[in-house]
Amino acid sequence: MDEAGENSKGAVRGETIAYFSMEIGMVEEIPTYAGGLGTLAGDTVRSSADLGLPLVAVTLISRKGSFRQELDPAGRQIEHPAEWDPSDLMERLPERAKVGIGDREVSIAAWQYILESPTGGSIPVLFLDTDLAENAPEDRGITDHLYGGDQRYRLKQEIVLGTGGLKILDALGFHIRKYHLNEGHSSLLALELLERCGRDAEKVQKRCVFTTHTPAEAGHDKFSYDLVGELIEDGEKIEMLKKFGGQERLNMTLLALNLSMYVNGVAKKHQETSSAMFPGYQIHSVTNGVYSYRWTCPEFRELYDRYLPGWANEPELLVRVDIIPDDLMVEAHARTKRALIDLVNRSTGTEMDPEVLTLGFGRRSTEYKRPTLLFSDLDRLRRINSRGEIQIVMAGKAHPEDLQGKRLIEEIFGYAEALKGEIEVAYLENYDMALAAKMVAGVDVWLNTPLRPREASGTSGMKAAHNGVINFSVLDGWWIEGWIEGVTGWSIGPEPGEQLSFEEGGQRDLDDLYSKLEYIIVPTFYHRKDDWVKIMNNSIGMLAYYFNSHRMMRRYVTEAYL
Repeated sequence: MDEAGENSKGAVRGETIAYFSMEIGMVEEIPTYAGGLGTLAGDTVRSSADLGLPLVAVTLISRKGSFRQELDPAGRQIEHPAEWDPSDLMERLPERAKVGIGDREVSIAAWQYILESPTGGSIPVLFLDTDLAENAPEDRGITDHLYGGDQRYRLKQEIVLGTGGLKILDALGFHIRKYHLNEGHSSLLALELLERCGRDAEKVQKRCVFTTHTPAEAGHDKFSYDLVGELIEDGEKIEMLKKFGGQERLNMTLLALNLSMYVNGVAKKHQETSSAMFPGYQIHSVTNGVYSYRWTCPEFRELYDRYLPGWANEPELLVRVDIIPDDLMVEAHARTKRALIDLVNRSTGTEMDPEVLTLGFGRRSTEYKRPTLLFSDLDRLRRINSRGEIQIVMAGKAHPEDLQGKRLIEEIFGYAEALKGEIEVAYLENYDMALAAKMVAGVDVWLNTPLRPREASGTSGMKAAHNGVINFSVLDGWWIEGWIEGVTGWSIGPEPGEQLSFEEGGQRDLDDLYSKLEYIIVPTFYHRKDDWVKIMNNSIGMLAYYFNSHRMMRRYVTEAYL
């Protein structure tokens, strides 16, 4: 076989970028994503296909998916397996790879999903699978559950993803130019490369790109060397892991940092936070973006197609949004909003009104996202409502092990009951990409209230902006870069650089949230429609034109891949 390699179908491959991610959200029918990381990975693949980039994506099959969420009348979350059959949507390739896990060799196969772009490009997405007859029963389940099980299960998955993924690419004849590690889950591929490069770390670094998404110390995967020794029995490998991944415990982020030439955070603020967490490393910033066509609702796509032809592959054309007549934009949003409100009323039994100012909040239910901040003072919320009606649409899953996240959903159900007959509050179950697309397009204001600096980037607000929905958010992640007060939306709480205690910051957030709702947002929506429409325009022309994954991928190509 020549250097370029040849796949099982006989096609010679050129140099390729291998993009590794534990989760990739391609379509709703493939439930192998849990949230923002997987959705971003899916947008990355879509933009790569549109732009004709030579890229292959590698992930796990997650046969039992993440989970399907059911909420009982009290808001208690019930998790159901999201099982699916990959044979309905993709092809299993005949090639196999083997990795050592403990005292056994585990066989790995790959299912191939081909993402076709309207521009003619295509990207193969490889879903790794250990559910093979030749494997022991315990090993057949390694690729079943996304982020499931204990530390042992997680480390097995990361061996399959990193080491197994690299070997599958070899078996398929890919000639890889760069390995892009999307988060630290696939870092063990760098260990495999290290062995192949005669332990020359500099050679490995030149081939690895690492994107970190986690600004919280607890979010980085760490494993005890007792466990690592049980699953990776090679003593020389353990010594290399200790050298590059930490002496006390194996830190997957540290392993990737030490063996990647190009490292980046996913927003400018996140780059600062990451540099403070890992001093001594050069960490760049490539602010995330979203795939414009996927996240723009049909009503706005039609407008953009008519007035800004070519926008889908050149989202920067959205900067010219002012040529779209305001009345057409208002009507497009009204139709989209009406469809969402109908869905909400059918699903939850609420009596929402499409004429009422609608706030949206959709993201994973966890403490640092503060989904209940809006309900901190119900009397204040009632007062705001008396000046101009509001209604609230929310959604989000809690991780099965996140008991506090589950309690937050129950609390919101309690607040909804307390406000019944005054302010309509709906919490939609089983938040996924399809529901997210309806919400980010159908509400009037997109609310985001994370604890600073816990939001690495955040992309839901970018999706909202593509649909003329206005952001109202804490200044963290991408919003620091997109925010111009009263022009592109509104901020919540202190500006970056203000030194406040945790308690002072929290109080400022709350004061700002209620004050701006009462004195700016509600009056503008009901009494200054021209001003409102101008901010809708700015959301598209100043935010969507830039915060998209086409721009993001061009940055990766010029700064990391070449």
